[in-house]
Amino acid sequence: MSILSGKNILLGISGGIAAYKTASLVRLFIKSGANLKVVMTPSSKDFITPLTLSTLSKNPVHSSFTNEEDDNAIWNNHVDLGLWADVFVIAPATANTLSKMANGSSDNLLLATYLSAKCPVYFAPAMDLDMYKHPSSHESFSKLQSFGNIMIPATSGELASGLVGEGRMAEPEDIVSFIENDILDKLPLRGKKVLITAGPTYEAIDPVRFIGNHSSGKMGFEIAKASANLGAEVFLITGPTHQKAVHNLINIIPVTSANDMYDAAHMHFDDVDVAILSAAVADFKPKEVAKQKIKKKEPTLTLELEKTKDILASLGEIKKQQYLVGFALETNNELENAKGKLKKKNLNLIVLNSLKDKGAGFKSDTNKVTFIDDNNEINRFELKSKTEVANDLLNKILKEINA
Repeated sequence: MSILSGKNILLGISGGIAAYKTASLVRLFIKSGANLKVVMTPSSKDFITPLTLSTLSKNPVHSSFTNEEDDNAIWNNHVDLGLWADVFVIAPATANTLSKMANGSSDNLLLATYLSAKCPVYFAPAMDLDMYKHPSSHESFSKLQSFGNIMIPATSGELASGLVGEGRMAEPEDIVSFIENDILDKLPLRGKKVLITAGPTYEAIDPVRFIGNHSSGKMGFEIAKASANLGAEVFLITGPTHQKAVHNLINIIPVTSANDMYDAAHMHFDDVDVAILSAAVADFKPKEVAKQKIKKKEPTLTLELEKTKDILASLGEIKKQQYLVGFALETNNELENAKGKLKKKNLNLIVLNSLKDKGAGFKSDTNKVTFIDDNNEINRFELKSKTEVANDLLNKILKEINA
């Protein structure tokens, strides 16, 4: 999944021959999972039709302050467009449009929207060779970058005039890649590796039956998504679950038993910066596993159980620079038990949730948690979605590792 997935992208198109490439650019943004709207200068409609872009973007295309065909003259609010966008991309950005942007001119909807935007603005220059080299163009480039706008450099190649040189708009694939990499490079966990365990473990009784629990894996998967969205490379070790996490920074490692999860966690632990163990690992497993299905010959069945390996404690014993987080699901003496687990297992942080709290625990889309860190700082949260809990947890970890 692209880092652009779910983001609101506003594409501004000005009147240059490179505007014909924006059909491909729109398709690539949509393919990335982004929500896309298009605003055009009036002259850009000479190079590509609003109908084409509207069809591809699945949204109306705006090119004037009012809908000219509409007798009711509905206002296209440039402020709303600018505030809607998470990312504003102006491509192609002609010399004329760049000059107006640099000098605060606002004689069309695209420029008014640019001046209203609060989000990162990317611009991809497109003009002929001598125009690109002209001092006034370079002055526009510098001025816009001083505003915090991000330039997607033009490339060299054959230009519309027939000349060959610099000034050709970057190709649509390169524009999308540039923006993705720029966003990733600025994310707070870029370059960090995060290990996460999720879901239940299944401990075999025989080839058919197992001992397990009701964990859905939702919490761990939400933490994995939140980590990846902050730029981390994620190793998600998950027991059997129906949860999905499609993201190019998430490496899913499926396991079944506690022993499988133990081995996988130890395989990756040395290389990670943060480890978050949210899996509901079975505490016991059958001492002997029957090779054949056990028949129901007797009215009762006695199983001898033995403890599984304590993954969290074993990582706490060998941790060096890693920030180690555990989860505690309690039913009584919650705070005391969680504090004891934090100290005994050498954790940096423990996330406590109680089965007494309605909406918390297994299978639910919500959770109610308390963070307790190794400085005995306690943060209690109200009932929230597991997505919000994951974001709260990552914010806490970022605060600690950057302290």
